[in-house]
Amino acid sequence: MGRIAMAAEPGDVTRLLREFGAGDSEALNEAIPLLYGELRALAGRAMRGERRDQTLDTTGLAHEAYLRLRDQHRVEWQDRKQFLAIAAQMMRRILVDHARRRGAAKRGGLRDRVALNESGIEDKDPPLDLPAIDAALGRLAVLDPRLAKIVELRFFGGLTVEDTADVLESSPATVKRDWSVAKAWLRRELLRSDGGP
Repeated sequence: MGRIAMAAEPGDVTRLLREFGAGDSEALNEAIPLLYGELRALAGRAMRGERRDQTLDTTGLAHEAYLRLRDQHRVEWQDRKQFLAIAAQMMRRILVDHARRRGAAKRGGLRDRVALNESGIEDKDPPLDLPAIDAALGRLAVLDPRLAKIVELRFFGGLTVEDTADVLESSPATVKRDWSVAKAWLRRELLRSDGGP
């Protein structure tokens, strides 16, 4: 029985990812069809906070993330959860890179702005600058890598509290509490960078 015929077997994604990590580049090509729906859903959630005239769409973001993931040869691939967590990180970088390029193209014009809330987007608070969020997130990662990972998964990856808890092997209550702490820290940090108190 060939590898493709075994694709429906439990644990096949994990096996394929581990084979890819061990140097079998074809294994990722076989794993992607099994992961594509989740990768595209992740991209859709990440795109919710983007401008309507964004040149990158959900499919484009999923494909660009795949291309970057394909080049990750130093990762010791574990399983589907780890793959999706790293995909969320790639999508964050892609969206921030696109926002920076648009800001640079406008020569100091308005940057793309999004806001944070429980679902990842908020209409009450003033919108926030993606590159500024990325820089603040880098500072948070130095102070508390777990909080930074939660922001990455929730805000950039669009994962629910439950999905984030699953990826981090934590309880939803702990993730919810940490998400609140991380959002408060980021808001304070972003106010400071905007010249606030």
